[in-house]
Amino acid sequence: MEISPALVKELRERTGVGMMDCKKALLETKGDIDAAAEFLRKAGQAKADKKSGRIAAEGRIVVAGAAGCHAILEVNSETDFVANDENFLGFAATVAETLLKQQPADVGALMALTTGGKTLEAARTELVARIGENISVRRFTLIDSKSRVASYVHMNRIGVIVEIEGGSDDLARDLAMQIAATSPQFVSIDDVPESVRAKEREILSAQAAQEGKPPEIVAKMIEGRMRKHFDEVTLLGQAFVKNPDQKVRDLLKASGASVKRFVRYAVGEGIEKKQENFADEVRKLQ
Repeated sequence: MEISPALVKELRERTGVGMMDCKKALLETKGDIDAAAEFLRKAGQAKADKKSGRIAAEGRIVVAGAAGCHAILEVNSETDFVANDENFLGFAATVAETLLKQQPADVGALMALTTGGKTLEAARTELVARIGENISVRRFTLIDSKSRVASYVHMNRIGVIVEIEGGSDDLARDLAMQIAATSPQFVSIDDVPESVRAKEREILSAQAAQEGKPPEIVAKMIEGRMRKHFDEVTLLGQAFVKNPDQKVRDLLKASGASVKRFVRYAVGEGIEKKQENFADEVRKLQ
């Protein structure tokens, strides 16, 4: 049967699939555009499943907030080019909006939620088929608080949410930027687990023992190095980036404020990227 270019164009706009695939689907379904769209979705599902094993270590961090609830979210793609695609951005925004509204317990529950007549997982699968890269929602954190909360996103690749008591919005914003820049692991020394302290003491003791100093000197060296190390990895112990002569803990004391918690995400942290040989990649396409 004859398939009109207008019908092919309509199906392409509706599905985002290539012209030839759209024409083939319309021929298979005798010109029924709804059936053709379903045909392509099924075909797209197969393509998406094939891509789902590929490593998605690029992407962006999204921060959103409404009515006392704040969310930070990592959505991944395989390339930074796709991370700036308008379809990817629209999907990430939809996920963030749904996350804030329904506040699921985990990523699995989030992706099972329905918006716009389909689950987020179905929307993700369609996006994979359309874009041609694996897309994944990796993680999120929700902070439901009536305290002062500030956020900061740097280049869409590092995101921070920080919750403080007292102080001002400007202070909270400065702290969010501090956390983004210096990547502390804990709020204060009180938050460092004993196992972490013990491991650091073990490392420093081994280092100091090799320097041939008397035991009483070694003990003082270890304590001094412990303080220095944990000042570097705790927010309160760090030098304030806007005034390196001032510690963050002193800034907070002067402002009558305290930090309750923070969350810092960086795109792809902890994901092992697979290194492909370019020649091998070309051969795979043949």
